[in-house]
Amino acid sequence: MLRPPSGPTIPLNRLAPEAALRRLELTIVRRLEGFLHGDHLGLLPGAGSDTNDARVYQPGQDDVRKMDWAVTARTTVPHVRDTMADRELEIWALLDVTPSMNWGTEGVTKRDLGIAAIATIGFLSQKMGDRFGGMMMLPDQVKRLPARSGRTALYGLLRKMLTEPIVPDHAEGDLQLEDGIEQMTRSQRRRGMRVIVSDFLTPGDAELDPNVPPAWERAVRRLAVRNQVLCVEVVDRHEVEFPDVGEMLIRDPETDFSRYINTSDDAARRRMDAATRAQRERIKVALRRAGAGHIQLRTDRDWVADIARFVLNYRRVANMLHQPPQGVSK
Repeated sequence: MLRPPSGPTIPLNRLAPEAALRRLELTIVRRLEGFLHGDHLGLLPGAGSDTNDARVYQPGQDDVRKMDWAVTARTTVPHVRDTMADRELEIWALLDVTPSMNWGTEGVTKRDLGIAAIATIGFLSQKMGDRFGGMMMLPDQVKRLPARSGRTALYGLLRKMLTEPIVPDHAEGDLQLEDGIEQMTRSQRRRGMRVIVSDFLTPGDAELDPNVPPAWERAVRRLAVRNQVLCVEVVDRHEVEFPDVGEMLIRDPETDFSRYINTSDDAARRRMDAATRAQRERIKVALRRAGAGHIQLRTDRDWVADIARFVLNYRRVANMLHQPPQGVSK
C-alpha cells in the first residue's frame, strides 16, 4: 500500500554517484563547453564586488549587510543588492515541490528524482567553476538558495532541498509553475543556464491538444530569450502505464477532483494511457516551441545514464534549439 512520503526517499550520498560522474565529467563538460560559458574563473575568489540588480529581501535567506537602503527608502519595502562574481556563467535550478511531485511508486518520489537531476547537473558543472543556485517553488512562496561555487556549497544546497518539509495535499497557496518561472526571470538578471525541474502538470488543466499552449509556456519562452533553458520533466512509471489493479481511486492532490476507475477494464486502461501520452506530447511540443531543452526522467530508470545520454546528444541540436523565440533578436 502506498503512503504519503514523510521524508527523503534518496539519501544525500546517492543523489549522483561520484564514481559514475567521474567517468562522465570530462566527456560531458567538453561537449558542453561550446555553448556553455563559464570555462574561466575570475582573478579574485569570492562573490565579487560588482553590484547587480536589487531584489526584495527574504528574511532568513539574505544577509542584512547587503541591504540596499536607497531602494528600500524609495519603495518602503526592504531590498538587498546582489554582487556579481567574476565568472561568465551562473546556473540556477528551479525545483517544483508542489503536492503533485510527492507521487512515486518505484521507491523514489518525483520530487526526489528532481533533486537527483539537479545534483547530477550541478556535479557536471563543478569543473567549470560556475556558481550554482537553487529555488524551490511551494504553493505559497518561492524559496531562494543563494548561488555559490564549490562541491561543499552544492552539497549544502542539495541537503536543504532534501530536508525541505513535504508539502501536504491541498496545501494553501495559489502559486503555479508559471509564477515560479516568472520570479526566476525577474530575480536572476544575468545571462546563464536555467534548469526547471517539474512534472509540468497544471491543476485542473485537462487540455490534450498540442496546439493549445499550457499556461507556463509563455514564461518559459521569456526565460529562454536571455538564457539557455533546460527543462527536466519527471514522471512516475504508473502515471504513463496504468496497472491492472482493479477498481482504483484517482485523486488530484492539488484540486478536488477524484474518481473511481476500473483498471481491469482494458478499454478504460487504453483510454487513460492514450490521454496520458497526449498530455506528455503536449508538454514536449510546448517546450520545443519555447526554445528550451527537454529531458524526461522516470522513477523506474537510471537518471544518471539518462542525463548522460541526453547531454552527449545535445550538442548536435543545441544551436538550433536555443535560437530566440520567433520575433525576438539576439
